[in-house]
Amino acid sequence: MADPSSYRPAPGTIPTQPGVYRFSDEHGQVIYVGKAKNLRNRLNSYFQDISALHPRTQRMVTTAAHVQWTVVQNELESLQLEYTWIKEFDPRFNVMYRDDKTYPWLCVTWSDEFPRVFVGRGAHRRGWRYFGPFGQAWAIRDTMETLLRVFPMRSCSTGVFNRAKSQGRPCLLGYIGKCSAPCVGRITPEAHRDIADDFCSFMAGHSTGLVRKIENQMEQAATNLEFERAAVLRDSLGALAKATERNAIVLGDGTDADVIALALDPLEVAVKIFHVRGGRVRGERGWVADRADDAEAGELMETFLLQLYGAGDVSRGQVRETGQGPAIPRLVMVSHEPASPEPMADLLSESRGSRVEIRVPRRGDKRTLMDTVTRNAEEALAQHKLKRASDLATRTRALEEIQEAIGLDRAPLRMESYDISHIQGHQVVGSMVVFEDGMPRKSEYRRFIIKSFDGSDDFAAMHEVLSRRLRRLLDDRAAMAEAMGDGDAGESGDATGTLIDPTTGAPRKFAYAPNLIVVDGGAPQVHAAQEVLEEYGLSDEIALCGLAKRLEEVWMPDEEWPVILPRTSEGLYLLQRLRDEAHRFAITFHRSRRSKAMVESVLDDVPGLGEVRRKTLLQHFGSLKALRAAGVDEVAAVPGFGPVLARSVADALAASRPQAAVNTATGEVIEDGTDAP
Repeated sequence: MADPSSYRPAPGTIPTQPGVYRFSDEHGQVIYVGKAKNLRNRLNSYFQDISALHPRTQRMVTTAAHVQWTVVQNELESLQLEYTWIKEFDPRFNVMYRDDKTYPWLCVTWSDEFPRVFVGRGAHRRGWRYFGPFGQAWAIRDTMETLLRVFPMRSCSTGVFNRAKSQGRPCLLGYIGKCSAPCVGRITPEAHRDIADDFCSFMAGHSTGLVRKIENQMEQAATNLEFERAAVLRDSLGALAKATERNAIVLGDGTDADVIALALDPLEVAVKIFHVRGGRVRGERGWVADRADDAEAGELMETFLLQLYGAGDVSRGQVRETGQGPAIPRLVMVSHEPASPEPMADLLSESRGSRVEIRVPRRGDKRTLMDTVTRNAEEALAQHKLKRASDLATRTRALEEIQEAIGLDRAPLRMESYDISHIQGHQVVGSMVVFEDGMPRKSEYRRFIIKSFDGSDDFAAMHEVLSRRLRRLLDDRAAMAEAMGDGDAGESGDATGTLIDPTTGAPRKFAYAPNLIVVDGGAPQVHAAQEVLEEYGLSDEIALCGLAKRLEEVWMPDEEWPVILPRTSEGLYLLQRLRDEAHRFAITFHRSRRSKAMVESVLDDVPGLGEVRRKTLLQHFGSLKALRAAGVDEVAAVPGFGPVLARSVADALAASRPQAAVNTATGEVIEDGTDAP
């Protein structure tokens, strides 16, 4: 634990201009990033009497070993740099609004010839239209199913669409009226795009015109004595009314806005956001985060806005083209004004491409809606505290039990586990997973391709994986020492302990040593890993243990007997999670490489089939099993393939197919070989 006075900058050396600062620990890992209008005043506040600081601030300044800063021109630049550094270094003491789950969105693949609608999660793609996020996946799927009766656009995957197109027969949705079947030419691309456009208009909140249009069509059909068509249009109106009822109007003026409220206590902050589009609540989300310091509500709101809207590019209007966050609306209503309201509004306006207003509502419908969102945030914080008490206590107890069982000086806040995966010595790969504070840190996971040998010697494979990881650790430390020897600190103050690679500008993540390495196995595996640690002179710095699967025994280096943890031990459960995660990560990587190698080996001798076309086949069909099940016409439909080449591919696949096993008593086929690896 460091004394803050040991790394406090000399009096008068800190500038008084606006800037961004970062604290780093003894290993150079950035643990906190902040900004200030006056760097000297802000940084001096961290070096006052430690007993007067917030408990989490006390922990941060005693964990840190260095402080650096960068001077900027104005508050807008400080906002941008602060966000960039937080995304780059992921500091552990910054308030990170991590959602407890991913929320679904409704997507229309507008750039396709026949746009498809589906519900999904994850990153967005340019050229597609997105609506949401929505709080309940089942609710938006039910709404989509209802709307497909009114707007029968395509909702099938690419594989199903191509198969129906090649067979000349639509899928079930085409027969029951939930799809206009563009795959078999029942509708032109232009007419199908008109249907998709109406669907998007309804989801964007423009329902009045669509309802009036359908009513006019229904009256016209009844006038022309087309009663069956009139009945269909009547049912469509009922479906639209049903879908509309699920999104109550909360703002009568049809405002597009995000309504954001904070609920605070001394240790945590809860955030609730309602996405209002066309006056209707289209989705809601919630976050709960630890308060890393005693920042005011305005600073917490500013941090949240940066994290919510800062990732990726945003398009105009209500559609997010790329990136992870929702589209930025014209109006952002907040319960607490951000610390820098004008620079924040300018930053959001620059991202959106038009003016964005940040407002604290004071009266009327908007204030009523804000009160509702605030009550939801307070309820979310209360519910989270009931669960968090047990979760945090459990993780702390698990780390303390591991510390006591292994005999460490302190709790292993960073643990790494390694595993090897192969089949009879082929496609040998390794994995490295990282747990920090008892939780997976997936951004630090690494995969290794073993090339130094071809066999089933797991000890040699583990030796290579650990050697590469520890060699990288020492190389990065040597580069850091060389950089510190140059003494070039620039504007950022003291460069001691930095993890930034000067050539790439990226952090040296391998330079952060683990407190504990966990290997899968007993005494032999631990002995092999210990040899690597001794080879690199790290056996005194990094602790090591192994977890044997049969009896879940914890083996230590140079110990004759293992440590037996109780079956109910939280420490044992955490070690099991770490080991099993390493095994999962390794076997997933091995399977992906094995599948790719199988396709390439089967098609190696096909004349005219190069590496690019092999990759095209694998991407189109997804697996060797699906490729074998495809016909010659389906292969020929792939871009770059003709009938002759498709026939050659089919012949090669047929020649490589394993012989079927047959029950000699009954004549039944037992195994057709299509699932064989």
